[in-house]
Amino acid sequence: MVSIAPEYNGADFVKGLTISAHGGLDQLELRDDLPIPELRSGTDVRVRVRAAALNHLDLFVVRGLPGVAVKGPWVLGADATGVVEAIGSEVRGVAVGDTVVINPGISDRSCEYCRNGEQSLCVRFGILGEHFPGTIAEYAVVPAANVRAIPASVPSDVAAAFSLATLTAWRMIVTRARVRAGEQVLIWGIGGGVAIAALQICRQLGARVWVTSSSEAKLARARELGADEAINHTTTDVPKLIRERTAKRGVDVVVDDVGIATWKQSLLALGKRGRLVTCGATTGPMVETDVRRLFWNQWSILGSTMGNDAEYDAIVDELRAGRLLPPIDRVYPIAESRAAFERLEKAEQFGKVVILVDGERR
Repeated sequence: MVSIAPEYNGADFVKGLTISAHGGLDQLELRDDLPIPELRSGTDVRVRVRAAALNHLDLFVVRGLPGVAVKGPWVLGADATGVVEAIGSEVRGVAVGDTVVINPGISDRSCEYCRNGEQSLCVRFGILGEHFPGTIAEYAVVPAANVRAIPASVPSDVAAAFSLATLTAWRMIVTRARVRAGEQVLIWGIGGGVAIAALQICRQLGARVWVTSSSEAKLARARELGADEAINHTTTDVPKLIRERTAKRGVDVVVDDVGIATWKQSLLALGKRGRLVTCGATTGPMVETDVRRLFWNQWSILGSTMGNDAEYDAIVDELRAGRLLPPIDRVYPIAESRAAFERLEKAEQFGKVVILVDGERR
């Protein structure tokens, strides 16, 4: 497996957002004594990071994840954009000076799944900031296979916010659930990056989209993005309303990354031959399913994680074309990273929270 753990030469130092132990946001530490990461392989590139975006994964890493241990100082962050500053001798397709986005999913490129083009199923798959040092630093070293050149005209906050959420949503909606024009899709918890990207992709495919939130302001924003139905799930019985408005038919697809808090409601909202697709469990992983209803209604329950190279190429083509651009909630300088994490932790955002690393918004 290609390692991206930095090999330090001790000559130069850079700043980055780190933790040295798991816990609360008091563990966040902005350091300016991180040695510059060196290329470890002829297939690596070093990117001077302009901006990085937060995901709920970053909160989970700070708190601690089962089976994941960090050795401080550990650089946080999965998403980023920047400019290629150095390349290995075997790198092709990207050059020094290119503006790039980074695919946070790292695979070994040699296992059975990788050879079949399914990099996110790699037996050694990992994600920047979680399994490998992250992107909220002045420099990041990654395999060249994980970067794609984009026009320098793409705003750095938009580019930084694009990869993880859009790739995750694309695989869920396009590859796994195979959403088609005219189908009805329920998306829980609109406001986060994956949910918004899923809404955008579904609308582009011609599906009819239902979204939920506990915030009327977020529901209003979702309507502006094209949601057909926007439901406050704290005041409304979501599956009951869907059954009423669809003449008991239900929806074709449910996008549920909430877990235990919504699982039963998701299945109640799902019509015959429906597909439930999930990429997370923010409220808890242990869900219950009545297997009799599962086989009687011939449902499909689909798991999804990140995406493969072909899917990443597809979404970057969308970015280059000016489509599926993530709405930006707020941009913070790296010195105010704690405030950025606090906003995400309080679920106040609609869209992506971005951290400027180089101090200049482009």
